[in-house]
Amino acid sequence: MATFLYRLGRLAFRRRGYAVLAWLAVLTAVGLGALQAPGAADEEFSMPGIESQKAFDLMGERFPGAAADGATARVVFVAPDGQKVTATENREAVEEAVDALGDGTQVAGVTDPFESRAVSGDASTAYATVTYKVKSSEVTDTSRTAVEKAADQAREAGLTVEAGGDAMDSGGGPGGVAEIIGVAMAAVVLLITFGSLAAAGLPLLTAVLGVGITMFTITFLADALGLSTNTGTLAMMLGLAVGIDYALFVVSRYREERAKGHAPEEATGLAVGTAGSAVVFAGLTVVIALAGLAVVGIPMLTKMGLAAAGAVVVAVLIALTVVPALLGFWPGAVLPRAARKETKRRPGWRKGKAAASEKGAGSGPEHESNLGTRWARFVLRRPIPVLILGVLGLGALAIPMTSLQLGMPGDEAKSTSTTARRAYDALADGFGPGFNGPLTIVVDAEGAADPKTAVASIGERIGATKGIVSVTNPHFNDAGDTAVFTATPSTGPTDERTKTLVTTIRDARPTTEAAADGATFEVTGTTALNIDISAKVQAALVPYLVTVVGLAIVLLLVVFRSLLVPLKAALGFLLSVLAALGAVVVVFQQGHGAGLFGVEQTGPIMSLMPIFLVGIVFGLAMDYEVFLVSRMREAYVHGESAEQAVVSGFRHSARVVVAAALIMIAVFAGFIGEHDSMIKMIGFGLATAVLLDAFVVRMALVPAVLALLGDKAWWLPRRLDRLLPRVDVEGEALTRRLAGTTDPDPDPDPTPDEPVEARV
Repeated sequence: MATFLYRLGRLAFRRRGYAVLAWLAVLTAVGLGALQAPGAADEEFSMPGIESQKAFDLMGERFPGAAADGATARVVFVAPDGQKVTATENREAVEEAVDALGDGTQVAGVTDPFESRAVSGDASTAYATVTYKVKSSEVTDTSRTAVEKAADQAREAGLTVEAGGDAMDSGGGPGGVAEIIGVAMAAVVLLITFGSLAAAGLPLLTAVLGVGITMFTITFLADALGLSTNTGTLAMMLGLAVGIDYALFVVSRYREERAKGHAPEEATGLAVGTAGSAVVFAGLTVVIALAGLAVVGIPMLTKMGLAAAGAVVVAVLIALTVVPALLGFWPGAVLPRAARKETKRRPGWRKGKAAASEKGAGSGPEHESNLGTRWARFVLRRPIPVLILGVLGLGALAIPMTSLQLGMPGDEAKSTSTTARRAYDALADGFGPGFNGPLTIVVDAEGAADPKTAVASIGERIGATKGIVSVTNPHFNDAGDTAVFTATPSTGPTDERTKTLVTTIRDARPTTEAAADGATFEVTGTTALNIDISAKVQAALVPYLVTVVGLAIVLLLVVFRSLLVPLKAALGFLLSVLAALGAVVVVFQQGHGAGLFGVEQTGPIMSLMPIFLVGIVFGLAMDYEVFLVSRMREAYVHGESAEQAVVSGFRHSARVVVAAALIMIAVFAGFIGEHDSMIKMIGFGLATAVLLDAFVVRMALVPAVLALLGDKAWWLPRRLDRLLPRVDVEGEALTRRLAGTTDPDPDPDPTPDEPVEARV
């Protein structure tokens, strides 16, 4: 592989114009296609195989045209202290607001709280429900403004009025702010790392190109493949992060090869042949982790994973072709300032450096001591204390994960400065905490002799269950064979007692249905759906881990030709991801340090968070493993001792791995400043996981374990060695080939600053 990529790098360098034009043509083609393609629809969240989803499907089948997916807004009216909303003046103000709420082309209807009995027992609170003809994403700002004007009208009469519901959610999200923050911080890290504007700008430029191609492609294929507007979120985040990192590694290796005395084209070929090999296999590990999200069984998550995997593939291809092409246009621009000056002053200086390198001189960049080598030697002298301290530290952080509670935070997790949160609190105060999370009971009475009697029997039994405070009258479909009613719990939607209540109702199903004369029922609604999603995600987590980690171990086995190194890499990842989950629990569930990150309300951790964290962080963790350990493997194969190979790996890769990790952390940390609690949680979790994995696991535990293993770290059973394909990620075959010829791939078009006599 190294030889093939070496040739590819030199070809892209020589034919740089064609390479860049080809990718610009791709960008233009998918861009024009995206402009003409139908807009992406809002995909309905579905979770095949769970009871809540079956109930939703039954409702869609038995209540056709009911616009079950239409948006709703709930406007809450609270009377001044000591007064009641039923008082004449207050009632008139509420009814005027209800009349105003009914205006608008998108409004399907408004319920009057006094006619629908939507008044609290103490008459202090009432609410009106506005239903819309369109989905929440299609509700216009004009419709939302109409709700706000009606609320202001009632406020002028002295009432406290708040509005919640999905219709009032304008989408929010990062809106590009997080990406801008991430790119800006990445630019600073790259500038500090390289000390060159060109070297810092090249990875950013190629990453933006890759993200542009990916996002245009997703938009172009959205209608044909059923992709939603959320599909590209993960693709953009990861495409930007890995696109910068992969280009960073190739450019860094190019600078290293130029410092050894190689001419620009030769240095480009060597950089793509060696660092490019690491990029290919690092990208494969990320693709495996993302494509493995299909194991979970959530269609939306599967599409997001595959789209993000496509973004990673594009980033790899651009790093192997566009980066060497741009190096061909400006071969000296990415070099340090001192090297650029030396090149202008003495064009033949590389000849002497190359000769010195061939003689094995004990000077030059490959023998210099830097912070990476000093740290590696420190760990090699004290491997056991470093290993114990690192494992104990990560273990301590992971302990809170044992109390992990999964759920889907709703309006209760929003800031108290939002009207949606205040509406949630007002309803909880007026009607009880369970009012914000009612259970929807769907009764299939098609097989019952008397459907109405059967439905009434089920309603009575569920209403008598401990923890249920009220049950509404059933609503039948036109055929009269299906009914829907709601049961209000006494506890809030995220309360563990509500989860127990749902389980109790479902466990009593045989007895309840036996008395219903052939009718069956299912429990659904937002609260039940969140409970079912959490249960399914927890059940899928272990198979997902086994699938992804197993495939990655096989891949790393082929890359490093070692039995212990892949196992060490997987165990280190498990430590870091468990510690990151523990940190998320400490902040977002237990509330310790929540104020530092703007978390105003603690609660359960988002159900999909563990899967997201495992999938994304595993791929990125293996990135650092491949980049760092491949240099150690390269040094070991080329004759260095096991300990010296660790030092060499850190000498060449530590600074770049640290820069790559800081870039990842910057991109993810940008999302912590968002108002949406779920986006904030994802940003915090990913940034923490990368921090722990890069700086504790890869920078401390990896050299400590390799120091203790010595030569055994690179041991592979002979039979397995014969079975595994040889991919030569360390470039051994390339080194032998270069040693046997002056130039394995003659350059018919040398660049002006590349003296022929300086080539290796």
